[in-house]
Amino acid sequence: MASLTSPISLLCLYVISWMTCASAYKVLDDAFLRLVPAGAADLDIKTGALLAPLLTARTAGSAGHAAAQRHFIDFFHSSLPKWSIDWQNSTDGKGAGAAQNLVFRREPPWTKPGQANILTLAAHYDSRPATAAGAAQRGGSVGAVESAVSCAVLMHVARSIDRYLTQMHDEMDALGEGGEFDMDMGVQVVFLDRREGQRGQGTGLRSLAEAWEAVNPALSNYRTPLNQISMFVPVDLIGAANPMISSYFETTHWAYRGLANIESRMRNLGLLQSNVTGPIFNETGKSTAQFVGGPAQGDYFDFLSRGVPTMPIIPPTPPAVWKTAQDDGQHLNAATVQDWSKIMTAFALEWLDMMEVTPTNE
Repeated sequence: MASLTSPISLLCLYVISWMTCASAYKVLDDAFLRLVPAGAADLDIKTGALLAPLLTARTAGSAGHAAAQRHFIDFFHSSLPKWSIDWQNSTDGKGAGAAQNLVFRREPPWTKPGQANILTLAAHYDSRPATAAGAAQRGGSVGAVESAVSCAVLMHVARSIDRYLTQMHDEMDALGEGGEFDMDMGVQVVFLDRREGQRGQGTGLRSLAEAWEAVNPALSNYRTPLNQISMFVPVDLIGAANPMISSYFETTHWAYRGLANIESRMRNLGLLQSNVTGPIFNETGKSTAQFVGGPAQGDYFDFLSRGVPTMPIIPPTPPAVWKTAQDDGQHLNAATVQDWSKIMTAFALEWLDMMEVTPTNE
């Protein structure tokens, strides 16, 4: 892993974007929170339309890997036709094989390339190959917490926010609004290939970061697609009971506190199912001195080191089943999976300023 820029340097890179996004962020009221849907049956480990197809080995280049790609494309094509679908494929320059990333994006219909600021939610979709410790794994690990649940939850988020995006876009278009930074908000869900450090291959995230350094068309609001990212949220290692998520970077701690507020309010309203020993987002009181140095690993550094505001939803201590043959559907905590679907959906709705629309219970 390449060395990182210092926290002070990163602060300088983020400060303008941080000030703009933080000032625009509006919390959902209780009535809206009650309308946020859980994944329900779609996240069932055996019959769930979103999760069950992913609970198979997805080692890069395998049949399961290709099936996961088809699962994503079929879902967005049939359920979310207003989202664009893009492949980003490349090699690491050493003949190690292509990383096949999938990017699903929805932007306001009046925007041009390089105009919208974009919330970016990301998860790896490939799973690890079989190891000596998991010899029973035929074709590789199922990777339920790494990262089948993350992918299924992000699919749920995209579907849940889509009708509100349509409503907001229609209302803004009727009023002649748009064309300003805080109004031209988009969202993209990225499914990443090739994990960091696997088989000596370049990662999908590194490949994507390099591709998005390309300059946007002339007169764009943002110089590159990386500059368009208002917040990069990589999600990984979720689905086990009693999760705890750290706040890794001071520059995005305000957004972390927003997530903590969502969890606390939803739990107080009786909207979450899991029995927990403490809050999921348990570092809201973290001081400046405690952020010095930051975490020591994570391929999200390929975005972070390029100045992209980054808030990992990744536990500092992986679940016990991680990298074992037990990382399968049977060892997930169903209530926790449902809670993640609601928390992440509420976060996306808040980020995209959906208190500006009038929600309806459909």
